[in-house]
Amino acid sequence: MSLSLEKILSEIEQLTPEEQLTVIGHLVERVKKHITQAQAKRKWSDLKGMASYPLFGEDAQDWVSRNRREGDELRQVI
Repeated sequence: MSLSLEKILSEIEQLTPEEQLTVIGHLVERVKKHITQAQAKRKWSDLKGMASYPLFGEDAQDWVSRNRREGDELRQVI
């Protein structure tokens, strides 16, 4: 722990309980603000164009058709 942090903590210990709660409240609000900014919600439209077409080398309709066919084959076996 740095000396400046130790000094701050020792000064906080000298405050009244009400003043300590004020310090805690201030710190909580600062951390909440920082977390909220870091977790800014993205829109799906922000992802547009990020992946090249086709994403995995297979056309989407081909993928859907193949998976349906495979599912039908599995159901026929069972």
